[in-house]
Amino acid sequence: MEYRHLGRSGVRLSTVGLGSWLTYGNQVDREMSSATIKRAFELGVNFFDTADIYHVGAGETELGLALEGIPRSDYVLATKVYWPMSDNANNRGLSRKHIMESIDKSLQRLKTDYVDIYQCHRYDEETPLDETLRVLDDLVTAGKVLYTGISEWKPAQVKAAVDYADKHDLDRIVSSQPQYNLLWRVIEKELIPLCEKEGIGQVVWSPLAQGVLSGKYQPGKPLPPDSRGADERASGPIQGYLQENILKAVQGLRPIADAAGITMAQMAIAWVLRQPNVTSAITGATRPAQVEENVKAADIKLDAATLSAIDEALTGVIRY
Repeated sequence: MEYRHLGRSGVRLSTVGLGSWLTYGNQVDREMSSATIKRAFELGVNFFDTADIYHVGAGETELGLALEGIPRSDYVLATKVYWPMSDNANNRGLSRKHIMESIDKSLQRLKTDYVDIYQCHRYDEETPLDETLRVLDDLVTAGKVLYTGISEWKPAQVKAAVDYADKHDLDRIVSSQPQYNLLWRVIEKELIPLCEKEGIGQVVWSPLAQGVLSGKYQPGKPLPPDSRGADERASGPIQGYLQENILKAVQGLRPIADAAGITMAQMAIAWVLRQPNVTSAITGATRPAQVEENVKAADIKLDAATLSAIDEALTGVIRY
């Protein structure tokens, strides 16, 4: 396993991380969640990501239970705040009230005194930026948070945040959590150059495009039962990936992966990790065997011919 600095900070994260968005506290029972998380740690994964909104606190609870017994200094724990946690008008957003109350609830669920990385899950148009940045700085001063970050903020919003922090001598954000994969490369044009300049590292989500890049969704065939794609309740990014032209193009990656002696999923993760501004790729896993396969991507180096073949196979379906 390779470990990289998060931006210009001193903390190092495993290049393959483990998330809990669609799994722990929902799809996976407690015993399997614990076994999967513990196996990830045994294989060198030290970065675990969650959010308060994941199954309305259940994701944090399951992760906290699974990490019990592992020395707190041996892993990097990240969670997020923003989305509504109830119908209460103030139980949402990035106000001082919501953040101060949310961090204590997250710490309780995670069974820890502090989180390593506390991230703003989206930008809050209804709360002044200075209010959000000042309360994050207060949490760092209080020792409840070691580093701060953002998820899915626009480049202009990130720039405004770092400029304000510099001007007022506040703790700076060091983490950005955007979607990034072979099919979705939107961050390359503006966000990555900005973050490289400002010392912010990417901890990217959906490196497998919701599982589409694993090759399990076949063009012209029914969606696999029990898959996220077949779940009528599923929404968000996966719907955009389940287009026939995209699925057909993705199948063109199979011979490329076979020629390299790796799985399609490993190739997709390895591609993400080749970007210099990417600190870690947050993967999902419902069982230990999936983690064992995913972490192998940390040691895979894709040559120029393979990279060229990937881009050729995906011509016309890449979103820049």
